[in-house]
Amino acid sequence: MNRRVVITGMGWVTPLGCEIETVWRRLLAGESGVAPVRNFDAGTYPTRFAAEVKEFDLQRYLGPHYEAHRTASRNAGFALAAAEMAWKDASLAGASKLDPEMVGVYLGAGEGPIDFENFVRCNVGAWDAEKRQLDTLRWAELAYQHLDAVREFEQDPNCAAGHIACRFNAQGPNLNTLTACAASTQAIGEAAEVIRRGDADVMISGGAHSMIHPLGVTGFNRLTALSTRNDSCVTASRPFDRTRDGFVLGEGAGILILEEYEFARRRGARMLAEIIGYGSTADAFRVTDMHEDGRGAIAAMRGALDDAGIKPQEIDYISAHGTGTEENDKIETLAIRAVFGEYAKRVPISSVKSMLGHLIAGAGSVELITCVLAIRDQVIPPTMNYSEPDPNCDLDYVPNQPRKAPVRTCLSNSFGFGGQNDTLIIRACT
Repeated sequence: MNRRVVITGMGWVTPLGCEIETVWRRLLAGESGVAPVRNFDAGTYPTRFAAEVKEFDLQRYLGPHYEAHRTASRNAGFALAAAEMAWKDASLAGASKLDPEMVGVYLGAGEGPIDFENFVRCNVGAWDAEKRQLDTLRWAELAYQHLDAVREFEQDPNCAAGHIACRFNAQGPNLNTLTACAASTQAIGEAAEVIRRGDADVMISGGAHSMIHPLGVTGFNRLTALSTRNDSCVTASRPFDRTRDGFVLGEGAGILILEEYEFARRRGARMLAEIIGYGSTADAFRVTDMHEDGRGAIAAMRGALDDAGIKPQEIDYISAHGTGTEENDKIETLAIRAVFGEYAKRVPISSVKSMLGHLIAGAGSVELITCVLAIRDQVIPPTMNYSEPDPNCDLDYVPNQPRKAPVRTCLSNSFGFGGQNDTLIIRACT
């Protein structure tokens, strides 16, 4: 049916705060959400800092009587709070004639944090030193004593989508994808497709993740993916800079309300932007590395441009994946050059991960919200901590200061471990 899809509401939970205008103002001021880790004792880790969400209280958003504020995992709580803000922003709270079966959820949400101390307690207690193996029956006994059933259930990635469906009586399509760092961009693209083909009029979409826990940080450290700039953590996230040494782990959520254009028009909704293009590809290469020629990223961007029916020269701003790792930034730059040709030198590009850190599954949705705000305010957020140009990264990364510019159409990239590549294109509503 190819129906038009518009964005009518937004909400986020980020390391710089939870209010749209406050966080946007702080991003344009170049502020950082990075600080020493407080979620657990990281004193012996190679990386001892992250971009954590500070002083988060789900009850503030849901009220004291909603059960989820007592049971939801940290990342599901982020998603619920962001969805609550987005729903209100879209003025759907009092909307009449809303068919629950035409309201759906499509998230790119990660797994809930593990109950680490009790998990380790069970492992250590069940270890048979003589046989040098785990006594599984003893482990089960200890797990029954120490692990909480609800908390274990909340580790499933689908739980955030379930919580949101319950909160807003969304009885339509309900899906979750966990394609690593591309997850929420893919979720929004697929949610738009659900509306385009007529299976829903309203989709609650975006993503959430929290991996700032012992296993999460250990895993990324062992992959040598994280910056270890402990002596200067606020400036550690340096996308496209020659001195970059890895990304900064973040956490949070971004949720957007997507609606079919005519449905939104009939109810008098404020339309913030229109989703006009979506491209999704796989590198089919390696589990962690992007293909060295950027073939998947190139195909995703070209697919989104073809879907939108526009030329590369019509893009006014690129929100880069821009993690701050050596390979990612180099290959993303190569891919942009391949797709945009000579125009690649003129299109402004930036990465807000330089301030927010990398929100993993939640990154793409938060970054798409910054694109909507860039269109609204005609200003491009900066790439902070950029001081030394890299010959392999030779484009315009809007270094260290926001830039006033005409912005009507934005392209947003997300690339994930496993070779997942997703691109969205949005434009101002007309």
